[in-house]
Amino acid sequence: MKARLNTICRHPIKSHGRESLASVRLSAGAGLPWDRHWAVAHDAARLVEGWNPCVNFARGSKAPALMAINAALDESTATVTLTHPEREPLTFRPDDAADLPRFLDWVRELNPAGRAMPERIVSAGRIMSDTDYPSVSILNLASNTDLGARMGMDLSPLRWRGNLWVEGWQPWAEWDLVGRRLRIGDALLEVRERIERCNATKANPATGRIEGDTLGALRGAFGHQDFGVYAVVVEGGEIAPGMEVTIQ
Repeated sequence: MKARLNTICRHPIKSHGRESLASVRLSAGAGLPWDRHWAVAHDAARLVEGWNPCVNFARGSKAPALMAINAALDESTATVTLTHPEREPLTFRPDDAADLPRFLDWVRELNPAGRAMPERIVSAGRIMSDTDYPSVSILNLASNTDLGARMGMDLSPLRWRGNLWVEGWQPWAEWDLVGRRLRIGDALLEVRERIERCNATKANPATGRIEGDTLGALRGAFGHQDFGVYAVVVEGGEIAPGMEVTIQ
């Protein structure tokens, strides 16, 4: 079976919802357009201009209920609609200060008491990925299936908050791709490093509740908690599900 791109997913607000895309145009040196374009800084954040590490932001590793958020972005108006099984839908503009109180009211109870609380929405002029370089995450559907079998449960791929999901690779084949290049349509990506995972992946993305020790399963089976890889875009181009993924 040839490897093919199965799913494209972006997260307009870091850790606050995901949406699937029918296609996307990648640009060299950039992440997916609008992926992690915004992030929610908490009241203990120590921000500098531009990109900041994830410890400054509200995220699923500390607030698992955030993992159940879905998002829909209207690019023409920079308007985001968020949905959650325990909330009414919220449509707002993250760049509009007048909309911030509505967002904070909506999201506050999804964050556990006693922790730093969401305070403001920021952007950096580039993707606010967990890497200090603009990255695209690439994940293997067979690896997700294999880990779920080891855990005795059906794991939703949404737990991993990935960008590009590939079908047709052998389980865990992606770990051997560091330093290799992948061609998808006209786009060329170079794999930089594995992704070390956090507690956010323990949450069921349908409910936002902890259900399944993904990190323990990874450590028990492989001695680490890596899942997926980070890549950089070397050559841009339009990509869409169904396109062949070739290793170069």
